[in-house]
Amino acid sequence: MRKLNISKSILLLIIGLLTKGLLLGQTLDLPRNSRNQKASVNQWIGLVKANVTYYSPNVTHPRSGEDRTGKIWGEVVPYGFKYWMFADKVIPWRAGAEENTIFSISHDVKIEGQDLPAGDYGLFMVPGEEEWTIIFSSNSNSWGPLYYDEKEDVLRVTVKPGKSEFTQFLSYDFIQRKSDNATLALKWDHMMVPFKIEVPNINELYIDKIRSDLRNTAGFEYYNWVDAVNFCVSNDINLEEALIWADYAINRVWFGTKNYATLSAKASVLEKLDRDKEAKNLRNKAIKMATLDEVYREGLRLISADKNKEALEIFKFNANKFPNETYRVNLGFYRGYKATGNNKKAIMHLENALQNMPETIDHQAYLPRMKKELEELKSSK
Repeated sequence: MRKLNISKSILLLIIGLLTKGLLLGQTLDLPRNSRNQKASVNQWIGLVKANVTYYSPNVTHPRSGEDRTGKIWGEVVPYGFKYWMFADKVIPWRAGAEENTIFSISHDVKIEGQDLPAGDYGLFMVPGEEEWTIIFSSNSNSWGPLYYDEKEDVLRVTVKPGKSEFTQFLSYDFIQRKSDNATLALKWDHMMVPFKIEVPNINELYIDKIRSDLRNTAGFEYYNWVDAVNFCVSNDINLEEALIWADYAINRVWFGTKNYATLSAKASVLEKLDRDKEAKNLRNKAIKMATLDEVYREGLRLISADKNKEALEIFKFNANKFPNETYRVNLGFYRGYKATGNNKKAIMHLENALQNMPETIDHQAYLPRMKKELEELKSSK
């Protein structure tokens, strides 16, 4: 019985210590003493996510209220490496305030043309009057620059600073955004420091994602295979596999469908592979299955490929196949005759199209532009 009581006492003591430890580990979410608020900005470059998390100091001194406009660079933030007594060494600027500024990237990219693997990085900068050095450190966990170690640098690039609109609080902003690159800039006072982030293999990333998606529920709909094929054709990439995908869209059990979309998608791949005879036969089959709008879009595709006479024949085919459709048929003739240089007939068919335009919001939105095209055609006669 005595042993049992001792064991029970020890157990209660352990539970008490654990409970106390858990309670001591709890903290309250109270206002920080810091006057530099935490901020974060995200930007997707296609499938690639870039993020910067930082603390944002004010041009106005947080305690004295001094206006430091024009005194930030070279004074508040010195040029070059700075000696810090707490670190007992020279260190770069933390590119923000307080804790580390963190730069995160979800995929491998290029920064100013140099490779940077996916990951989280401590972002540091070495300011200069004419040139800045931007440092990506593998150490993203340490407090500020206190434990900065040059040996942990993954990448250094040099960039030129530039002027910007006045920015009261230090901020990061993606000032340029394109399909395969973006430019991130630090802004504060009247200056910004930009650097370019490029995704050199962005289409390959999309192909990998497409493959993955098609192995899931997206793969049970033929139009997803068509979209995948058309992406490959538009970007002239992965054509051999795209041809397999096109066959799946047409013939695969459960979802394979023979229609204009699937047959014309396969024809487009065959054209890219210089198998023109097969492509032509498929397009002839596809156009016979096409809807009014699909025939119209086929004509536009031919015009964009500088096959204007073939496009006009397609628009004539549309008129014969859908004799009661006045708006889209006349609009097609307008496009075809304009492309072949017959402005007189183009004007006539555009006027007919305008007279028969459906009164839906989607169609009426094009009315001002079409009227302008008509005026331009008439003035060019």
